[in-house]
Amino acid sequence: MPTPGGRITPTRDTEEVRDGARRLLRAGGHEIALFCVGERVHAIADNCPHQGASLVSGKLEGGAVSCRAHGLRFDLTTGCMRGAPGFGVRVYPIRIHDGQVQIDLAQPPSTQESSFACSL
Repeated sequence: MPTPGGRITPTRDTEEVRDGARRLLRAGGHEIALFCVGERVHAIADNCPHQGASLVSGKLEGGAVSCRAHGLRFDLTTGCMRGAPGFGVRVYPIRIHDGQVQIDLAQPPSTQESSFACSL
């Protein structure tokens, strides 16, 4: 449900988000894959940029998710594809507020920043 400032709340309680958990969210025209790795929650665009396959059902390993269609691996923190500079998925800013996980949909992705980050 959208909240002021363009934020959505995908879970009611952080207790629902445990290590290894994943969830597909649809909000504001976005399909978002939500992953919990250890103590961190990550939100990335759910569609692999190669052929649009869903990432939420991919293999989660070492802070990255692998696309089930062709095995492409995306870093959950940066969105960058491992081993392919300049190629990645959108990462959504996350915050925990009053025990709820919130994703900021209002912040537009920066193509220049993403391309630069993925080229390092």
